[in-house]
Amino acid sequence: MRALVYGVPPEPFEVPDGANTLTANLGRTPTALRDVPESQLPHDDWVLTRPRLTGICGSDSKQILMDFGEGDADNAMSSFCSFPQVMGHEVVADVVALGPNARGVEVGQRVVLNPWLSCGPRGISPPCPACEDGDYSLCWSFTDGDIKPGIHTGVSADVTGGYAELMPAHDSMLFGVPDSIPDEAAVFADPFSVSLHAITRHPPPGSGRVLVYGAGSLGLCAVAILRALYPDVAVAVVARFQAQKELARRFGAALVLDHEPRQAVIEEVVAWGGGRLRRPLLGLPMAHPGAVDVVYDTIGKPETFEVGVRVLRSRGTLVKSGVHAPGRWEWSPLYFKEIALVGSNAFGVEAVGGRRKHAIAHYLNLVADGRVDLRPMLTHTFPLERWRDAFLAIANQADSGAVKVAFDLR
Repeated sequence: MRALVYGVPPEPFEVPDGANTLTANLGRTPTALRDVPESQLPHDDWVLTRPRLTGICGSDSKQILMDFGEGDADNAMSSFCSFPQVMGHEVVADVVALGPNARGVEVGQRVVLNPWLSCGPRGISPPCPACEDGDYSLCWSFTDGDIKPGIHTGVSADVTGGYAELMPAHDSMLFGVPDSIPDEAAVFADPFSVSLHAITRHPPPGSGRVLVYGAGSLGLCAVAILRALYPDVAVAVVARFQAQKELARRFGAALVLDHEPRQAVIEEVVAWGGGRLRRPLLGLPMAHPGAVDVVYDTIGKPETFEVGVRVLRSRGTLVKSGVHAPGRWEWSPLYFKEIALVGSNAFGVEAVGGRRKHAIAHYLNLVADGRVDLRPMLTHTFPLERWRDAFLAIANQADSGAVKVAFDLR
């Protein structure tokens, strides 16, 4: 079968003159479209699927475009992956074959993927305490069992992701998609669930103010969630590209700001939120009292943290769901205002409106009820053979207008 493989010698690519760094990186990324053996089922309770539409996650694009930043290369997460990989974990697929002990899905059924390679998919029993609690992204067993290390589909050498013609999945990793929900909406189940976890675990106060930092998939999903579940909360968004700004407004943001200069971001957020600016001898000003109750940072860079802690109120919360290379940042407002800095890792079983169920199930219900429609975010689709064009669209978002890019394998 054909698959896009990461961790192999790069394919030849002539980098255009004057190309930006990310485009130039496509000339040396260890990625190639290959003919590989068909996916195998690791255990008898797994199933085989045929991907229909696979979104390109921000972490995938950072990896393939080698967008690691200039910070320290040390990363503890390197122990939770194995190579070579067939990436892709934002997947809508059809079930094409069942293992003899697979339950809960049928051949021909359309499904979305819950990608976590936690205890159940790895055949580990009894499950770890995290899996018992439904916190599958915190599983203790990501390097255990007879499946090679990997936290989710696409980062384990043994579990082919959705950048391929076939993809295996454990029966517990698949959610049936109602006929009323098109593929173009179903493909957002994963990024929506990531932002749902961040917001419901660290919710804003009633009639509060929040800042969503970044307007890619996670940021725009966060805006949609806040509008659907917390309609009395005012939302400001920091966006980099014009297409993102337009969607942030369309999804209900009250204030949309350019990402730079950062001093202007701080000044405009404080003017909007009613805080008071304090100007230091050097560097960025700080609001005290602050203007914002919660910052949902979907970028995760030192420079975004510096803005976040400056606009937050005392004992406000900075929620980090974005992933980027580490780096130094000026964090004195963190201790001075007693701000809570918390990480948010993907999703599992979540509580929404007093009901606990898997985040993907919440998403499908909200879409079916007409409360969330993320389809305008899907700006570009490409066949797998044009994988480099897909990543060029991401590397040149200012020109392409790309927000969410996906591979169409239908």
